[in-house]
Amino acid sequence: MRASEFEFRHRFWVIILIFFAGFSCYIFEPVNAVQWLIKAPGGTSPAAAFYPTVPAARVIFAVGAFLVFAAAAIRTWGTAYLKDEVVRDSVVRAERLVADGPYRFVRNPLYLGSLLMAAGIGTLASPIGWLVLMAGMMLAVLRLIGREEAFLLEQQGGAYCAYLEQVPKLWPSLRPRLPAGGAEPRWGQAWIGEMGMWVLFAGSADFAFTLNGRVFDIIVIAGLLLSRVAQISTKRRAQHRSA
Repeated sequence: MRASEFEFRHRFWVIILIFFAGFSCYIFEPVNAVQWLIKAPGGTSPAAAFYPTVPAARVIFAVGAFLVFAAAAIRTWGTAYLKDEVVRDSVVRAERLVADGPYRFVRNPLYLGSLLMAAGIGTLASPIGWLVLMAGMMLAVLRLIGREEAFLLEQQGGAYCAYLEQVPKLWPSLRPRLPAGGAEPRWGQAWIGEMGMWVLFAGSADFAFTLNGRVFDIIVIAGLLLSRVAQISTKRRAQHRSA
């Protein structure tokens, strides 16, 4: 199960399409997933479905916000060691094997973060929308991982094969499976590169406390724009260095 070159190159837009498909399910099922879960009456959107007097809704949305926080933290940690220009490159990079930071616990912390983000943001979708979102993200992530790992195995051979055997793919180990390699994290570029994820967390947290869908929509759009700007900026920096 491997992504095509087109899928990998345009993975940002593939993920956007998956989210669009998930939230479009409100057309067929006009009820929010959390509303359905706690059997609360309401309208066709999370903002209309709940009121400040429904504490259960706030708790579940807060759990969703925590998942987005965990996603942002894991992705920032991973980007600090992998470098943002590698994370956002349109082709698979295999210059070196990174086995420090979160890569000692799980082989694909960035994709793990993406799945956690989808699960958290998905609390604002419909029940079917949440399932569509998670199934689509899992399929996309597994295909992207398949392409990356096949390429790395081809380029790095035995060293990467040993890494595959020791470190789990997506379910992180509770203890490091490899000794630290001494790599220095680059936190500045990691925070900048993952700023969009932190904006999504801010939006999720705000919604959990205010249940204001309009503010959340604005914050999400800002987060997507920041992610796209970071991607373009990273690509230009890489081209400048190579020139």
